[in-house]
Amino acid sequence: MSDVRDVIIIGSGPAGLTAAIYTARASLKPLVLEGEPSSTSDQPGGQLMLTTEVENFPGFPEGIMGPELMMNFKAQAERFGAEFQTVKASRVDFSERPFKVWVGDPDAPEPTHVAKTVIVSTGAQSLMLGLDKETELIGHGVSTCATCDGFFFRDQEIAVIGGGDSAIEEATFLTKFASKVKIIHRRDELRASQIMQDRAFANPKIEFVWNTEVKEIKGTDKLEGIVVENTQTGERSDLDVTGMFVAIGHRPNTDMFKGHLAMKDNGYLITQAPSTRTSIEGVFACGDVQDDYYRQAITAAGSGCAAAIDAERWLEENDDAH
Repeated sequence: MSDVRDVIIIGSGPAGLTAAIYTARASLKPLVLEGEPSSTSDQPGGQLMLTTEVENFPGFPEGIMGPELMMNFKAQAERFGAEFQTVKASRVDFSERPFKVWVGDPDAPEPTHVAKTVIVSTGAQSLMLGLDKETELIGHGVSTCATCDGFFFRDQEIAVIGGGDSAIEEATFLTKFASKVKIIHRRDELRASQIMQDRAFANPKIEFVWNTEVKEIKGTDKLEGIVVENTQTGERSDLDVTGMFVAIGHRPNTDMFKGHLAMKDNGYLITQAPSTRTSIEGVFACGDVQDDYYRQAITAAGSGCAAAIDAERWLEENDDAH
């Protein structure tokens, strides 16, 4: 077990890396447990590592590739003294201070690291269909974020998968760009709120494909269409769409914190707005792990800044040795 750290940051998306920049500049020498490349839920750099061009992050008028943006974040944090370990936290104990964090075997008798404060930035993951080529074509016709990628589909026919509020919201937004948006839903009625349904039904650019599931994604380097199947008849057909937005929900990466930190019913961590404080004094949360509404890189980065400042001030007020 190493010495007691001032701050440990768990996760390394825009929120975690921004927190690392700010805490490093505050001379807190943060340790960032950035995740593992093989992990689907907590990979280094977060969800932007799976995207291609990012055009809505301020400061890049010509856009920037998602992985490059995250590498710039990390390099900036390292410049100010942040330490990175490419490992995934496996267990935490917030019952007493200093807080304990395990890496590797969660049943090991002693923790791997201990810290006076912890910033949780493990993010969330979009639920996917589980089809071949789905992950490979993210950023090449397949997307999970209309706000991020809708602009690239101007005057094209695209599909949105899902029937809840997220799907209807995404589809409605995408009508600003696409010539036609086909909402594919496996049932014959939506789960979305009535006001969202009314807007969608009244939108001439939206077409509903009921009782239908996506069975195959076509294309090698980019999406060239999808194969769908009617859930009642079993009949399959091709849809010639150039974009597919998967909107069947998100799942926060909070399993490790169950029983430790207060959560909403949907699993997102509860923070004491306008701060990033969690239900445990000295533990803070930022980014998509506590944001089930905006889910943008820029809002995640902003909350990472807030978490770093909250942690620094908490240490000043509660740690005489700091």
